[in-house]
Amino acid sequence: MRSIYDEQLKTLHDSLATMSALCEDAIAKAAKALQLNDLALAAEVHTVTERIDRLERDVQSQCLRLLLLQQPVAGDLRRVSAALKMVTDLERIGNQSADIAETVQTGKLPDNALKRVLHDMAVSVIKMVNGSVESFLNSDLKQAREIIDYDDVVDRHFDGMKTLLIAAIRDDADAGSYAIDLLMMAKYLERIGDHAVNIAKWVIFAETGQLQM
Repeated sequence: MRSIYDEQLKTLHDSLATMSALCEDAIAKAAKALQLNDLALAAEVHTVTERIDRLERDVQSQCLRLLLLQQPVAGDLRRVSAALKMVTDLERIGNQSADIAETVQTGKLPDNALKRVLHDMAVSVIKMVNGSVESFLNSDLKQAREIIDYDDVVDRHFDGMKTLLIAAIRDDADAGSYAIDLLMMAKYLERIGDHAVNIAKWVIFAETGQLQM
């Protein structure tokens, strides 16, 4: 019986790893589309997020099968329950990547240094998404806590973008036409970081039984 559970748990882990990789790909494609003003690449993000949506449903089904058929207890129950929560955050990461891509497709964005801040912010949130899921797969509490702390880096990027946009509008009234789009994209990235923090907190719950607020 345990061998069946372990095999099903491995399948669940593989699905989560795939979902994480797709989320990272979606963020990276959206950020690159922004940098290059590449509408075709932005369109690819939507294809990736459709795969994320399908995987979310698959992982939810896997978790429910484990809960209903294997009836795990204690740490095993927490682990499956955490995975069930994590996929919601991963799906939302995909959605927010798609929102960035859509803004690239519909907005009129300048080629200036502001895009570089968003690129650096995207690199940071990709690191968080990868690290949060990796910490779950490896049962690594230290890494999970590092991801939570690293969110401060993303928040500083967001604050920096707000400061730069205020300065841009002050110096050029026409900057207001694109400032809202750039601010919204920065907010999407900041929210992706928050979702990665949520995943890391579920890792801590799975390993310790302590729910972080």
